[in-house]
Amino acid sequence: MAQEKIGVYVCHCGSNIAGTVDVEDVAKWAAEQLHHRGVVVARDYKFMCSSLGQELIEKDIKQLGLTRVVVAACSPHLHERTFRTACKNAGLNPYLCELVSIREQVSWVHTDKVAATEKAKAIISGGVERVIWHEALEPLKVPIHPATLVVGGGIAGIQAALEIADAGFPVYMVEREPSIGGHMAQFDKTFPTLDCSACILTPKMVDVGNHPNITLMTWSEVMRVDGYVGNFQVTVRQKPRYVKTELCTGCGICQEKCPKKVIDEVFEAGLGYRKVVYTPFPQAVPNYPVIDRENCTYFIKGTCKACQKFCPTEAIDFEQKEEFIQIDVGQIILATGYDLFDPRKIAQYGYGRLANVFSSLEFERFTNAAGPTGGKLYLRDGVTVPKTVAIIHCSGSRDKNYNNYCSNICCMQSLKFAHLAKEKTGAEVYNFYIDIRTPAKAYDEFYQRVLEEGTHMIRGRVAEVTDAARGTKDEGKLIVQVEDTLIGKQRRIPVDMVILSAALVPRKDHHETARMFGLSCSSDGWLIERHPKLDPVATMTEGIFIAGCAQGPKDIPASVAQGAAAAARVIGKIQQHEIAMEPVRATVDQEKCSGCRICNNLCPFNAILFHEDRMVSEVNPALCQGCGTCVAGCPAGAITGTGFSNEQVLAQIDGLLLHNIKHLEMEAVPVP
Repeated sequence: MAQEKIGVYVCHCGSNIAGTVDVEDVAKWAAEQLHHRGVVVARDYKFMCSSLGQELIEKDIKQLGLTRVVVAACSPHLHERTFRTACKNAGLNPYLCELVSIREQVSWVHTDKVAATEKAKAIISGGVERVIWHEALEPLKVPIHPATLVVGGGIAGIQAALEIADAGFPVYMVEREPSIGGHMAQFDKTFPTLDCSACILTPKMVDVGNHPNITLMTWSEVMRVDGYVGNFQVTVRQKPRYVKTELCTGCGICQEKCPKKVIDEVFEAGLGYRKVVYTPFPQAVPNYPVIDRENCTYFIKGTCKACQKFCPTEAIDFEQKEEFIQIDVGQIILATGYDLFDPRKIAQYGYGRLANVFSSLEFERFTNAAGPTGGKLYLRDGVTVPKTVAIIHCSGSRDKNYNNYCSNICCMQSLKFAHLAKEKTGAEVYNFYIDIRTPAKAYDEFYQRVLEEGTHMIRGRVAEVTDAARGTKDEGKLIVQVEDTLIGKQRRIPVDMVILSAALVPRKDHHETARMFGLSCSSDGWLIERHPKLDPVATMTEGIFIAGCAQGPKDIPASVAQGAAAAARVIGKIQQHEIAMEPVRATVDQEKCSGCRICNNLCPFNAILFHEDRMVSEVNPALCQGCGTCVAGCPAGAITGTGFSNEQVLAQIDGLLLHNIKHLEMEAVPVP
């Protein structure tokens, strides 16, 4: 192999690296000790990723004729593209650049400067040995289908769909409920402005329903996803409404004539009733009813059919079957939302056992003018107006027994509840909190407003909620036991009503969703983004984006912003007409392939096909994400990973070990 001309560039990263690693010594060592491996220049610089740092690399490539570049800086996940671009600008193939991490793998995990410096040298030595085996590669280019799939019809999905559709591109929106709107449709007021939730949501819902570029598929679920970025094939199951939407006028006669009522566990949170044939709420989009098959008398006993008899347009069809619809899209946005934490799990708070302990969603429905009580706030008996109300923050959040994370919305939601409870009943309100977190625009002003209204703020985690003992002056009330940490005392506060500000948790089927779309979940269950700071809407699967609470707990403004951000990314890709994909892919040597099919089952991206006629496997490069699972799993050694060949990996290991051995010899430490 001809001698390469390699440049080594060591970044100080301010003090991130230089605070623990002697960067100047590392650069000097690389120039002197790795010269025999082709290193012709080694430099250190304060911020190598800056424009001046990149220009330094470009200048050396042109003037010194560098054929390989090694950058010792932060994670390749963060800046690999930056340095590849610098190489490309100087006329060097970008895949002849190797980025080794001496920030995450060295300076951030060590305190001994001498040891850290030697480790940095070893890692750079490995990088130099590896880059010698790099090959010039070209990105794979695939066309982008202009249509986009948005999964989830909450506010994040609605915003994303409208942004893309308004840009002139087709959108398919799939929502599993009979109507779009999500949780926001259940709320009465929104913080911090206290404007009507329905008033700001309904126009957007109507826009989605009427938009010529949006195909709305409610009462539907995604069942299968095949293909790759630019060319996804999606199978959608459309459940039968038992209503012919092309004939239905939404007149409501079927609901009026239906003789059977059931508890509405979904939209009314179990506080109200709905008919068996129903629309979830008056502003539903589409405003077509759906028949609840599980509770319908016709499907149970074969009798009734009142809705069909009275329907003026003959739109009721009990023979309707589910349909499986295939759609082709180029990109996908997941806006699948959240579930509400079940407060029954916190037994000491008494939800489900004590009548007047309510969840946050139940309180939302109580205070909603379209709710089961017409917006009036009563105790569970439906008559008594509460005179004292307790609101417990972080019910299921910031608690290692349930969910360790902050649910983001609880503080502001609880302050809103305090305002509404006082506004509707004049009650004395207590807010029990751990910390108040009101960081967004006008949020702290809302907090100050609630304080001025006379809400009692008690800092401390509530220990338990119990019934007051019989025969005492507080009989019939609930007792909130809490340590008030501001005064350092235990307090027992009698109240009429307790509201639990429940945590936001991932959807119950989030793991199945992640597997279907080739994504991963965090330890808490939320879908994982490509980068938590620099790329919070993209995922590690090219062409699939996340928005809203699918990524993690967030309020309405943040969900809207992230929905629009995901749409912007999608539109940008569509306008390019094609996408350049990373060429780091696996390939199968079909002469070595034994046809065992182990790789087919291992591949997390379903990228490996098996040819029955030839009894060999083949990797679809457009689907492959270069993870290397198949390479490690192939018992015949028939699969290689571009950019991660045996020669590259073993050379990198040799470089690491060789430096360590030399260092040990210099220290006169016997090598076992």
